[in-house]
Amino acid sequence: MAYPNADRLLICADSGGSNGNRIRAWKIELAKLAAEIGLKITVCHLPPGTSKWNKIEHRLFSQITLNWRGRPLRPHQVIVDLIRNTTTATGLTVRCVLDTGLYPTGVRYTNKDIDALPISRHHFHGEWNYTINPPDTP
Repeated sequence: MAYPNADRLLICADSGGSNGNRIRAWKIELAKLAAEIGLKITVCHLPPGTSKWNKIEHRLFSQITLNWRGRPLRPHQVIVDLIRNTTTATGLTVRCVLDTGLYPTGVRYTNKDIDALPISRHHFHGEWNYTINPPDTP
């Protein structure tokens, strides 16, 4: 582990897609991760409609797009290799592997499931900024 004394993890996320601030599965899976690694996980979502503020959009995705421009993106391994070989003059390098895990679709979570999560909402826009505590953490 790079930071053995760490007691928390900060995730900066946009508000769309599978990591959106309203996505129940996102929060439930983060709670599972917090329990597994024993860290508090603080999530700060960018406000809706502002995903272009995300630094990764500018530093990483734009470089990946340049790297695979004009190339057929099939099969998956070609995509992984093109992403993995992305670098910049300023020293950005990318690690990439193909995740072949199976993820069930159609899983539904209820308000009761969400209410049971150990989430502490922050005072400023608690719908976008919150901390998920691992078990036995206030």
